[in-house]
Amino acid sequence: MLQDRDEIAVVGGGPAGLAAAEVLGEAGRAVTVYERMPSVARKLLIAGRGGLNITHGEARAAFLARYHPAGVLDAAIAAFPPEALRDWCAELGEPTFVGSSGRVFPQSFKASPLLRAWLARLDGLGVRIRTRHRLTGLAGGLRFETPDGPLETRPRATLLALGGASWPRLGSDGRWVPLLEGLGVAVAPLRPANAGFAVAWSALFRERFSGAPLKRVALTCEGTTVRGEAVITDFGLEGGAVYALSRIAREAIAARGGARLLVDLRPDLTRETLARRLSGTRTGDSAATRLRKAAGLPPVAAGLLREAAGAALPADPGALAGLIKAAPLTLTASAPIERAISTAGGVRLDALDGRSMLRARPGLFLAGEMLDWEAPTGGYLLQGAIAGGRATAAGMLDWLREAGG
Repeated sequence: MLQDRDEIAVVGGGPAGLAAAEVLGEAGRAVTVYERMPSVARKLLIAGRGGLNITHGEARAAFLARYHPAGVLDAAIAAFPPEALRDWCAELGEPTFVGSSGRVFPQSFKASPLLRAWLARLDGLGVRIRTRHRLTGLAGGLRFETPDGPLETRPRATLLALGGASWPRLGSDGRWVPLLEGLGVAVAPLRPANAGFAVAWSALFRERFSGAPLKRVALTCEGTTVRGEAVITDFGLEGGAVYALSRIAREAIAARGGARLLVDLRPDLTRETLARRLSGTRTGDSAATRLRKAAGLPPVAAGLLREAAGAALPADPGALAGLIKAAPLTLTASAPIERAISTAGGVRLDALDGRSMLRARPGLFLAGEMLDWEAPTGGYLLQGAIAGGRATAAGMLDWLREAGG
C-alpha cells in the first residue's frame, strides 16, 4: 500500500474544500487536497454555465435569514461576508457586479477564469492537489483508492468537504455517509434541496407546455410567498421561485403527503383590477382571448388555470380573477436527489464543536454541503460553502496551535 505524509488533508475539491485549503496554505501549512474526480470544482463549473451567481447583494439580516437552520452560518458569513467574497474575486482578476435582482456575478459571467486563477493561487501557496483519489476509509487514518493502487495517510488534521448527493456525476454522491456512520457519527438522511416538484398535469397540458416558462409570478406555500419565475416540466414545476420554497414544500409533503401551492399569475395587479378588466371583455370572446386581452396572460398561464380549476374556467369575472391570483396546485413529490441542485440533511450539527470538529474524533473537521444546513439558489449556496470552508480552516488552525504545532 502506498503511503502519503500530510500535515493537513482536505478531502473534497469543491468550493468549501478549496476555500479551506487557501486559508491553511496562507498560514504556511502543508496542505494536500484529495479529489475523487479527474479535476476539482466540477459542480462550480457547471453552475458557471448560467453566469456563476456567486453571492447576493441584499441586506445582511435578510441574507442570513436565507440559511436554515437559523444562525447556522452567521459567524462564518460575518467573518467572510459578501463584500469580502467580491473583493476576493477582484483579487483573482474577476471583478463582480450586482444584477437587477440583487444577484452578484463575475463580469465575465464565467466560472472557468475564476477557477483557473484560484488554482494558480493555491499552487503558489504550495497546496498539492491529487485527483482520482476516492476516499474508502476513515478508521485509523485516511485510505484512498487511486489509479496507482490503495493509498494511506495519517495527517495531523483532516477536513472533509465531500458535498451532498446531488449531481452525483460531478462527484457529490453521498458515499461518505456509511464511512461516518461507521464511526458513530449521526447523519440526517440526505434529501433533495433546490429541486423541482411533481404535479399531476394532464397529458395534453404536459405535451403542449413542457419547457414553457411562467414569468413574473408569485408562488405561495404554507404561508410563505416568493416572487420569481418557474418552468413547466413533464414532471411538474421547477425554477428559481420553486427552489426558494423547496424546504417548505418538502416538509409539507413529508408530513401530509402533498403540499398546496398557490400560483399568482399577475402579482402586480389586484383581484379587483383584474375583475374590472375581465368585465370589460366582449361577450363572444373565448376564455383564452379574455385572459390574453384583459389579464395579459400567455397560453401557458391560461392552460395552468384550466389545470388548477380541474374543469371549465369560471365565467364570473370575480371568480376568474380570484383563480388568476391564487391558482391552486398540489405538489406530490420532490424531484429525485440526483436532479436537485443541492442537498438537505447531512452530518448533524450537534456532532460538531464550535470549530466544526467532530466531538468524537479530534482532528477531523467538516465543512460545506455535507453538513445539515441548506439555502436557496441565488448566490447563497456558494457564499455559504466558501465562508464555511474558510471558517472551518480557521478552527483547524486554532486546534493545531493548541495541540502544540
